[in-house]
Amino acid sequence: QVYLADTGGGLVQSGGSLRLSCSASGVNFKISTMAWYRQTPGKEREQVAQITASGDTTYADFVKGRFTISRDNARNTLYLRLDSLEPEDTAVYYCQTRYYGRDFWGRGTQVTVSA
Repeated sequence: QVYLADTGGGLVQSGGSLRLSCSASGVNFKISTMAWYRQTPGKEREQVAQITASGDTTYADFVKGRFTISRDNARNTLYLRLDSLEPEDTAVYYCQTRYYGRDFWGRGTQVTVSA
């Protein structure tokens, strides 16, 4: 059974930082491409960043160098460092992977940025 536990969200002021974590089980983590998505009410879920098994990363244009995705294969854990947060970054952030052709999601962690 695949299980993704995403944690680390919270309330921060504009310009602040957070680190999100996603602990994975039931997947061969070290060979899996992992990603972070986010969603706000009334909008579609959008990809924030992705990291391949070899460590190659891609970011959404709106990240603008402020976020960093990383992974620790020994701990089966994915991270997303959020710096220079803006109120527009307020959303629920989800960890995601595709395994045997099926998408799996964490339950999400709320990030709220106050002005």
